[in-house]
Parts: sequence; C-alpha cells; structure tokens
Amino acid sequence: MSELWRISEKENYKWDDQTKDQRDLIVQSIISIVFGFAAFITFCFLRPRWTELYAARKRQKNAASRLPELPDTFLGWIPTLYRISEEEVLASAGLDAFVFLAFFKMAIKFLVVTFFFSLVLVLPVHVHYTGDWGFDSGNGTDPDADSDTFYSTTHTLPTTLLQDTFNVLERPNDSMEMPPTNFLWMYVALVYLYTGLAMYLVISETKKIIRIRQNYLGTQSTVTDRTIRLSGIPPELRSEQKIKETVENLEIGKVESVMLCKDWQELDNLIAERMSVLRKLEEAWTVHLGHRRVERNLESLPIAQPRPPGPAADRDDEDEQSLLFNADNAEQSHVTPYARDRPTTRIWYGFLNFQSRLIDAIDYYEERLRKVDEKIKSARKKEFRPTPLAFVTLDSTAACQMAVQAIMDPEPMQLLAKLAPAPSDVVWPNTYLSRSNRMIRSWSITMIILILTVFWSILLVPLAGLLNLDSIHKVWPQLADALASRPITASLVQSGLPTLLISVLNVAVPYLYYWLASLQGMISQGEIELSVISKNFFFVFFNLFVVFTIFGTASNAYGFFDDVGENLKDTTRVAYVLAQSLQKLAPFYINLIVLQGLGLFPFRLLEFGSVFMYPITLIGAKTPRDYAELVQPPVFSYGFFLPQTILIFVICTVYSILPSSWLVLFFGLVYFLIGSFIYKYQLLYAMDHRQHSTGRAWAIICNRITVGLGVFQLAMAGVLALNLAIKRSVLIVPLLLGTIWFSYFFRRTYEPLLKFIAIRSLYHETRPDGVPRGESRYDSETSHEWAVDEDEETGLKFINPSLIIPLEEVWISRKRVNGSSHVVPDDGEENL
Repeated sequence: MSELWRISEKENYKWDDQTKDQRDLIVQSIISIVFGFAAFITFCFLRPRWTELYAARKRQKNAASRLPELPDTFLGWIPTLYRISEEEVLASAGLDAFVFLAFFKMAIKFLVVTFFFSLVLVLPVHVHYTGDWGFDSGNGTDPDADSDTFYSTTHTLPTTLLQDTFNVLERPNDSMEMPPTNFLWMYVALVYLYTGLAMYLVISETKKIIRIRQNYLGTQSTVTDRTIRLSGIPPELRSEQKIKETVENLEIGKVESVMLCKDWQELDNLIAERMSVLRKLEEAWTVHLGHRRVERNLESLPIAQPRPPGPAADRDDEDEQSLLFNADNAEQSHVTPYARDRPTTRIWYGFLNFQSRLIDAIDYYEERLRKVDEKIKSARKKEFRPTPLAFVTLDSTAACQMAVQAIMDPEPMQLLAKLAPAPSDVVWPNTYLSRSNRMIRSWSITMIILILTVFWSILLVPLAGLLNLDSIHKVWPQLADALASRPITASLVQSGLPTLLISVLNVAVPYLYYWLASLQGMISQGEIELSVISKNFFFVFFNLFVVFTIFGTASNAYGFFDDVGENLKDTTRVAYVLAQSLQKLAPFYINLIVLQGLGLFPFRLLEFGSVFMYPITLIGAKTPRDYAELVQPPVFSYGFFLPQTILIFVICTVYSILPSSWLVLFFGLVYFLIGSFIYKYQLLYAMDHRQHSTGRAWAIICNRITVGLGVFQLAMAGVLALNLAIKRSVLIVPLLLGTIWFSYFFRRTYEPLLKFIAIRSLYHETRPDGVPRGESRYDSETSHEWAVDEDEETGLKFINPSLIIPLEEVWISRKRVNGSSHVVPDDGEENL
C-alpha cells in the first residue's frame, strides 16, 4: 500500500506547488509585514497633523467628547487607547460598537486556549507519529521520504483510490503494512473540547451582553424606546384617531402620538427635485461669483445653514488643511476678486425637443426653484392615501415592550407590532410600499444574490487554480514552466496574487450587496445593515471557503469536473475531497490571514480609501455645500468588516486540530489582536457609525459561529474517515446533533433578550448591591446620565421630513445687493 501511494505521488505530482513549499509563507509574511509596518509608521506620523481626518469623530461628535484626548506623540496614543474601558466604549460609541469589539475579545480567548493546546499537544503528537510540522520545507516530492508515516499517506492519497474508497477498505489487512492510528483519538477528544469551549464562551459572553444591554436600554425613555411600528392595519382603522383608540382599548398604556404613514411619493419626489435644482443654482452662482471654502468643522449640512466664517478664519485650521491635501492651492482657482459673466445653460423645446437655445442659468434655476417651492407648499396641504403602517408612541417603555412581545389581533397578518427604529434611521420612501411590493423586492434580491454567488464562483474557480502549478500547466504550460524556473516569482503568483485578488473582491462586493439590500424595501437603515452582514458573510463563506476547498487543488478541480455527475451523487467522495483539500489548502488560508492581519489592517488605520478619494472628489466640488459634504467623517459599516472577521474565526476553528493548526492559530490570534486595537480606534475616534441596531448583530455573530462549529465537526469527521478511522469519525455525529440542538436552544432562549427589553429591567428597584435595578453600573459610577444612542435622538419625532423640512435657500459665497448682479464683499458666506 505504501509503495502504491508513493508511486502515485510520483506520477500525479509533477509540479512543486504552493501547498508543498514553505517559501510562499515566508515571502507573503515579509511583504505583509513591510507594507503593514510602513502604513503604521505613516499613520503615526500623520495622525497629529491630520486630526480632522484621523480624529474626525472626536472633533465632531458630542458623545466622543467624553473620551480622553490622545497625546500627539509618535506612539503615546497607544497606551491611552488601550486603557479606555468597556464602560467608556459603551457610553461614547453605543451598543453596536461594544458588541463588535466583544466578538474580538471572545475570539482572542478562544484562540489563546486552542493555540496553547496546539503547541503542547497537537504539534508534538503529529511530529512524533507522522513527522509533520504543519508545513513542508520543500521536499514534499522526495521519493525517499518516510512513506510509513500515517499522515504522509493521507497527503499523497491519489485520486484513483479516493474514487474507489470502498475497495481500499475491503483489502486484506495482512497484505499491507498500516502505521499506528491511536493518536487519532486526539482528534475526537479535541473536537469535543473545542466545541464545548466555543459554546461556553458564546453563552458567557451572551449573558454579559444581555445584562449590559438590558441595563443600558432599560434606563432610557426616548421616543424610540416608547414607539412601536404597527403594520397590517385594516382599512377601517387607517386613521390616527382610530388607531389611538384601538391601542388604548388594549389597556397596555396611553398613546401619546400616532404617525400614520401615507403615500408621500409625490411630495418626496418634489423634495428630491428641489434639491437637484438647488444644487444647480448654487453651482451657477459659484461660477458667477467665485467661491471661498467654508470652515472644515461641519459635521453635516443643517436644515438652515448658519452664517459661515469670513476670511478671518482660524489659521491653525487652514494650516492643517493645507498640510492635509494642499487645499489652499486647490481653492485659489475658485476665488475671483471681480464678478464674472453670468453663466448660461441650454434648454431644449419644440417638437421632440429638437430646438434649443442658451439662457441665463441663474434666472432659469431661480424660476424653477420658485415653481417647485409652490408645488411643495401645495402638496403639503393635500390629503394622501393612508397605508397599513403607523408609528405609535406610547407613554412608557414598558407599554411599548408589552405591545411588541404580545399578539395584538386574532386575525393573521393584522396589527403586527414591532420595535420602531430611531426617527433618523427610518427610510421613509419604503414606508408607503405595499407588503406585496416588499415581498417581491425581497425575493427578487435574494434570487439575484444566489445568481451572483454562482457568478462569483465561476470567477473564483480559475483563481483557485493559481494555487498550484499543476493547474496552471494544464491551461498554460509555458507560464507554468516559466514560474517553475523562478521560485520567488512563483511564490508571489501562487500565494500573493490569489490572496490579494480575494481581498480586493472582498472590498468591492460588499458595496454591491449594500446597494441591493437598500432596494429590498426595509424600513430602517439598521435593518439594511444587519441584512448586509448576512449577505456578505454568505458571499465570503461560500466563495472563499467552500469554492476554494472544493476547487483549490488541481486534482480536486479537474477530477471533480471530469466526473461531476458521479461525484455529486456519491456524498462519500465529496466528503473525502473536502477533507483532503482542507489539509492541502492550509498555506493558502495562512497567507490570507497574514495578508489581512499584518498587511491590510494597518492600511485601515491610514484610511487609505478616504485619502485616495479626496483629491478625486475635490475635482468635482464647486459649491460650499460640496465642500461641506466633502469633509464629513468616513462612515464605519459593520456589514463591510464583520463578515470577513467571522470567516477568519471559522477558518481558525476548522484548522485548530490539523497539523498546521499552530500556524493558523498563531496568525489568527495576531489578526484578532491587531484588529481589536485598530477597530477600537476607528470606532471611538476616527469614523462615524450612524445606524444603531442596539447590539442585535450579536445574534448574527453567534449563529455564524454555530455554523462554523458544524463545518468544523464535519471536516474532522471527514479527515478521520479519510484516514480510515471510521469508528472515530462516527463518534463525532452525536456532537453534530448536539450543535444543532444548541443552535435551536440559543434561538429560543437568548435571542429574544437580544431583541427585546425584559419588563423587569424597566423598573428601578434597589438590588442587594445598592445599584438600582435597571440602572447600569456605568450610570451609577459616573456622572454621565445619557447614553450615546439617546443623545442622538433628543428632540426627534416620527414624521416624514418632507412634511416639515424648511425650504432652505441658496448657500453661496457672496451676496447680491437689491436683487441685482452687482457683487460686494461680505464678511462670510450666507444663504440668499
């Protein structure tokens, strides 16, 4: 048997690919460390100089003002950031940021324990029994290698034997010399140990988050906390008075206000048209008058723009701006000491708009703006068609929680109460979509996602073929020969190129999925954010893990396509292919973790995307409004960053017992240590995160971890079966069933507390430790009485902004006198 396996390897394995050569890991590590270190040093140098970019949230958000000031020294900010406590994170960044960082801490605990066992148990056992250190030093094709070791037979198991597995099992034992397999009991024991450890950490961290969340939200009484989203309103109840009477008759509390959603599409379209005309008018005035940029400390465009500062602006701020993007030079082209000729625009008219003429642009857009304003004022007085959706504000949070946790109407799909998002979080154009419209949108987008998944898979199959020269040789022999003669270049192509292209794809695809999620008709931005997390995780898990596992080696890819029908029918063969691929693809996943953790994480600190896009966006910026929007802090989207982080955790879990576990777990631990620190800085100081889901992403994280545990158990069962340890692989089946039960138990027991607030958490009874029940320890030990989520909702109410928003005037740099075109200097910009 050993001779057969050795001969098969010599015949089938011709090319020295990246799964056999440790040089790739060294090259990848060096490149990632060099680029990552350079980005980190650059950030430390620029951070105190570009504070409006790298401390944008600290300068513009009131909640972030509670955070300590970071020293301007080169590395002095690191200890200060490290000492920021969980209570300060919760108070300044909210529950979403707290939950996001809690996942990193939980992952670090899990990886520390598994890495310890990998060093003291897994690695010594594999070295003793198989001589496998978890990587090949380049002699994987040596025919004189010890063929009597068990694991070498696993690596060199040929495709023909995999396709005839049962014949291998039925061969007489006396005709082959089998190595010892007692060490495989370690696999069974560690699968149970690691699964139990993961479940324990998930439950303990979930209990902590639930306790903090209940205390955190139980003390609040904002409009959002007291408002329910009532859908499925029957036609006979579609008036605010009838809805109020119906809810109060349930005797769960008094109704303070009712906002019945109506078909405001006409009004919303007029507001959008007005903003378009307003921007064109501002651009026309800017071309005519020239432009002086406003101060760069605006958080967002207010409804009525206050009088910006004049020429005597803060010189320190100007110096920083000139250092940041050489903005003074860019500004000079927009400043003129005299009035220019009035700009013109071309309008089309006549039969099929075949005729055109040039007219004064300012007069034309001013007239259009006046007509649109008249239409808006008239539309605001109309009675619009009511929809079956309303926001009902009750007199207490307890009444709101009782309403959403109860069944309000005996008729199915009628009077369904759900928690309302924050008023600023509501996507008002989606509130007047019908239920059938939303369902069609949802299912259509889901089908598009599935089609795109197949499309990405088709793109990634040839990319997976780059992982070894054997695949390249079958498609492009000349390229394979050239790479074989240049080991360093081959290492870059085989290890660096696939991981780099995957990383670029992981950056680009979430933007597409975010746009698709926004078309599904969800009521709030928070729901869109949670949907993006699920969609992007499905993308990275399926394409980065499943596709690469199946098609990551030449023998798998070509063997799978050569007899795809038989392979799909025989699940045993699929299991063996997956198990063999996991062992061979360890270098690829190590390279991916190294690139993400050591190479790309520091570039996120540098906010390279914002720095790169600023000059490009600056080219198209003309008006003060454009410049004010240009200096907004970058937005942190959990749907972009969380899915890949969960995938890295799943990969570390799957490889936690294989011979290469110590490498995967070490770099995984480095990834989460660096990531927790970088994301902590960005969430607290640099980036804005506007959507608030009150920590509901934790349920998604836990469900994906459970899926990862199931994949881990299936993979280990496949590895044991591949090693002919059938009985030991069967012992993992009860654990898989237990994981399925754990998932059901978690959904039933813990997820409701991650969504709702317990009624008991709302009453401030004194506990034995002296802290009032429902009051967080942070509130009891500090002078801060308001949470960040509550601060952002102060003074808001549920009403479509199109109904009440002031019709703001033109925001330009100079003013006209008596309606003429004569221009006089002014102390600053103003609204006309």
